[in-house]
Amino acid sequence: MRYLCLIYLDEGMLAAMPQKEMDALNQRHLDLNDELVQAGHFIEAEALTPAASSTCLRVRNGRVGVTDGPYAETKEMVAGFYLIEARDLNEAIQVASRLPSAPLGTVEVRPCRDLEVNGVPQKATRRAS
Repeated sequence: MRYLCLIYLDEGMLAAMPQKEMDALNQRHLDLNDELVQAGHFIEAEALTPAASSTCLRVRNGRVGVTDGPYAETKEMVAGFYLIEARDLNEAIQVASRLPSAPLGTVEVRPCRDLEVNGVPQKATRRAS
């Protein structure tokens, strides 16, 4: 089963982190990525730019509205994510607890689901042939 692990961090804390510490944190993430690939858990992982660089859009009545900045104003923002494969929620939690950023913030672990059409599960992603 696939799980999305959203990493929430205080962006002020990240901005204040000395470059040497940031480099070490990033290297620990890269090392863990290699371990997760070997264990068959890794699907995808990405770090995100600060929330202030985000753009939010809403489509209402056929019109697209666009605003700058994060959707929500909170202390901790989504700083990155891992999409992993795990047997069940317990295994997903075990994997997420190993994320190097976990001690610095919060990791939300959420199961992914297939979309259904006429009651039949469909894969949300389709790869080009």
